[in-house]
Amino acid sequence: MSGAAPAPGDRVDLAPAARSASAGPHRHVRTAELMGTVASVHVLTTDAAPAPVVAARIRAAQDAALQELHALDALFSPFRADSQISLLRDGALRPEDADPRILEVSEACVKLALASDGRFDANRNGWFDPTGYVKGWAVERAAARHLAPLLDEDGIVAAGLSAGGDMQLLTAAGADWLWNVGIADPRRPGILRAQVPLREGGVATSGPAERGAHIVDPRRSTASGTAPAVIDAPTATVIAARLSDADAWATVAVVAGFDDLTWLRAAPDCSGMLIAADGRIRRWTHGVEISEADGFTPLG
Repeated sequence: MSGAAPAPGDRVDLAPAARSASAGPHRHVRTAELMGTVASVHVLTTDAAPAPVVAARIRAAQDAALQELHALDALFSPFRADSQISLLRDGALRPEDADPRILEVSEACVKLALASDGRFDANRNGWFDPTGYVKGWAVERAAARHLAPLLDEDGIVAAGLSAGGDMQLLTAAGADWLWNVGIADPRRPGILRAQVPLREGGVATSGPAERGAHIVDPRRSTASGTAPAVIDAPTATVIAARLSDADAWATVAVVAGFDDLTWLRAAPDCSGMLIAADGRIRRWTHGVEISEADGFTPLG
């Protein structure tokens, strides 16, 4: 997000696209290392120094959002031996005794597997691993629970929560503010391929740019049950109302590949961009592929 150095793993850059006539807004930022990346909470206010009671509410909301992400990471991380996901995998926890939020995420992943025609499957390894879905869901949940109520406070313009470059953005009703979503070029660090002004919504990116080739197509399972081979994947950025949708369907877009946009028929209303390894791009808005559209400015 603008005004702060990009966190490790950030793939989407944000900058102000519109400001009110006053000197603001002013940015209040809290960060924490979690979920294997850096999370940041941004709250924008009209005054550099809000009233003490408002400033206290901002700090409390930021702390609560980060604490919730910590708690959800402890619950869902397959990399922690004591998480409930790991205990379920190891047979040390019965499904009926698990936290009800695991069932909520499991049901969402089942629906996504069906809607995506198997391009997303949280059960492809023989056990439930929601890592392709749960980060976006967790950020969306924490933003809704702790940041959205701040927008009713006088002088608070907008708020956003980001983890590893995937973000849920909020703007107060009547506020003259737009987030400027800059879509990074995965081949050229620091270079943007497009910019999209966004009042609010979720933005997620998936692909090999940050972690190298690691994407697999769950439909390519083998008779022996071994993991399918890593695929040559593009980088996908998806913008939707909910970050859980944006995050999940960005993964679907990567698995589908650069030449296949048929999945858009099943996806929720979203916009986005695919960038192939050779630099070619495909764009879509509201489920329809475009060459150019208002509010979606190609840069190179």
